Amino acid sequence: MTRRPVIAVLEGGRPVRGLERVAGLADVRVTGANGLARALDGADVLYLWDYFSGALPAAWHAAGSLRWLHVAAAGVDKLLFPGLVASDVVVTNAHGVFDQPMAEYVLGAMLHAAKGFGPLRDAQREARWAWREGRNIAGSRALVVGTGSIGRATARLLRAVGVRVEGAGRTAREHDDDFGRVHATTDLAAVVGAFDYVILVAPLTPATENLVSAEVVAALKPTAVLINAGRGRLVDEGALVTRLSAGTLAGAVLDTFAVEPLPQDSPLWSLPSVLVTPHMASNADSWLDDLAAQFERNLLLWLDGRPLPGVVDKALGYVPSAG
Repeated sequence: MTRRPVIAVLEGGRPVRGLERVAGLADVRVTGANGLARALDGADVLYLWDYFSGALPAAWHAAGSLRWLHVAAAGVDKLLFPGLVASDVVVTNAHGVFDQPMAEYVLGAMLHAAKGFGPLRDAQREARWAWREGRNIAGSRALVVGTGSIGRATARLLRAVGVRVEGAGRTAREHDDDFGRVHATTDLAAVVGAFDYVILVAPLTPATENLVSAEVVAALKPTAVLINAGRGRLVDEGALVTRLSAGTLAGAVLDTFAVEPLPQDSPLWSLPSVLVTPHMASNADSWLDDLAAQFERNLLLWLDGRPLPGVVDKALGYVPSAG
């Protein structure tokens, strides 16, 4: 490249990390949503630090020279509008950055449900000594729905504490290094009844929307706990609320919802068997620095003309893997 590349950076609510080093390699234009079209004019790279922004489609007319787009997030469902999908622009995501934090969130969610930490906290607020019997997670059965890198990190961590893990992905197979057995997601209604924990870490795509349908929700055994750290629209939320309200499902730990922030009138806020967390399963004290370091590594590869990791298949809607 005979000139310095131009990188447009869409900032959001959090300060963008690591741009001092990037500025030594390229001309950097930091902008908010209102200035995105101007920043994209002549830019080679777009760095979406504000990964929840919906500003790109309206500014896409100015992206004629864009060659690579990197989003500082794992999920790209809010990003893949038709113009981008049809273009030659390479899209990468934060593949790998969130694997460990999300695996730890899932383990914590299981412990919360198994040990009854929610009711115990409620009793503490009332200064009430409320002895209860917890459940072991060692020996329990967990189905991890989503067999990409996050699902695999989750499976490895759960196996380390004695959980019997299986997976659910696009293709069924009998012998998988991390999951042992992988079920086809099309068979969820037939298989979920065998598991104590059903854990959702799949991306949201047209193929996975409403994956946990009313039929699948009905097939969960009464003692099961549903953990959703993927996307809210993976689940028929109404069917889940109905079962939880009826007391025919042990509980749920939910980090993502069909509408976010979760509306104040949602019954999920007050159901005693539900823990609501504000879409933070992927967060950890190191995540912003990890995202900055990942973009810098990828930029060095891109400048050298080398293959980029974490390339999103824009037709599928995620980074392809064994799952």
